[in-house]
Amino acid sequence: MASFDVINPATGASVGTVLNANADDARNAIEGAVAAFPLWKAKTAFERSNLLRRWRDLILKNEDAIARLMTSEMGKPITESRGEVKYAAGFVDWYAEEGKRAYGDIVPSHVANKRLLVIRQPVGPVYAVTPWNFPAAMVTRKVAPALAAGCTVVLKPAEQSPLTAVLLAELWIEAGGPADVFQVLTTADPVAVSEPFFADARVRKLTFTGSTEVGKLLYAQAARTVKRVSLELGGHAPFLVFEDAEIAAAVAQVMATKFRNAGQTCVCANRIYVHESIRDAFVAKMSDAVRALRVGDPTDDTTQVGPLVDRAGLDKVAAHVADAVAKGARAVVGGQAGQGLFFAPTLLVDVAAGMRILDEETFGPVAPVVGFTSEADVIAAANNTPYGLAAYLWTRDLGRAFRVSEALDYGIVGVNDGLPATPHAPFGGVKASGVGREGGRWGLEEYLDVKYVSIALP
Repeated sequence: MASFDVINPATGASVGTVLNANADDARNAIEGAVAAFPLWKAKTAFERSNLLRRWRDLILKNEDAIARLMTSEMGKPITESRGEVKYAAGFVDWYAEEGKRAYGDIVPSHVANKRLLVIRQPVGPVYAVTPWNFPAAMVTRKVAPALAAGCTVVLKPAEQSPLTAVLLAELWIEAGGPADVFQVLTTADPVAVSEPFFADARVRKLTFTGSTEVGKLLYAQAARTVKRVSLELGGHAPFLVFEDAEIAAAVAQVMATKFRNAGQTCVCANRIYVHESIRDAFVAKMSDAVRALRVGDPTDDTTQVGPLVDRAGLDKVAAHVADAVAKGARAVVGGQAGQGLFFAPTLLVDVAAGMRILDEETFGPVAPVVGFTSEADVIAAANNTPYGLAAYLWTRDLGRAFRVSEALDYGIVGVNDGLPATPHAPFGGVKASGVGREGGRWGLEEYLDVKYVSIALP
């Protein structure tokens, strides 16, 4: 049986070997999910909730093992991996309860002899595709609401970090969950494995997190059988720091969102706009913070920045910095690659329009700072992108907080908050950053169809 190695980006060594699934394996998984769907759908919401709770308990019980596996396969610092396990368990915990609240409605009738009902039912078998940068949380953020709604799921994790998904599926089985209700297909050939899911009309839902380019292709393929679609795609998040900002607090929030996971998140700050009146003080404070970051072995509890996930990711970061410097930017801190897949945490100043780093998502530990003087101008600059996932601002002016957060064309806005995501709130973007929402009741609704029932009384 074909297999492939999963490589530790910090060491270059193999972490383990997984099945290299093919199109036949995909078709077998579909048959299993389709056969299991009526039985799983027939379970009560309370029965599904009990299973999800047992799964949640096992995830937390195995927190250290899951965290170390994540760190080994994609390089996330171990302290962040432990936090991600708790975050991942939070989605299972939330949807174990929220699944019991898929309420229907009674609609007032227009005639005396009719009763009008609205019920919500599971969409059907789901094909889920998750990225490498959050190997546990992106799985549970999709799988938990789908299972709670009564759907069956076949998950294809990213080839860079499939081991965490495999372990989560094993814990699902240990919790008593039916094997065909939640399946994981690992593969190094995602195109061939995905094709059967798009061709089969019985697979009723696609949920995907990844790049905008790939998301557009999958969106088009899903149209062939008119599947329900949720897409959480790329971002290019601005962080607006206004003149009334408390500089130390603003720097702390920028650091939290920018350098988490070595900048490899779709919601990390990619463009930092700082009011000219405080820009020098802000850069000085942030320079100290960036220099203080500990880069190194991600299994060490003191490490804050680990490696990039692969050579392509490192090359992109290096190219963005080189382009900016060639066009007049200065690296106040960092600016160069280290050994292997490491890139030094970098702070760029004198960044201006026309540089790739202001137009493209960098996905690395690089913070470009741009000055501004006008609220209207900085809002226009922040919105001048095809993306619309997350944006941030720092101000102590309540009127400005409302005014700017409403003007920013993004699905998520953090006001004085660089880490707004939580399992019970909606997560998702507008424009080229995707469609649909994950988290909270909105995430459950993505896996439910609305059915209207009109009853004429005899």
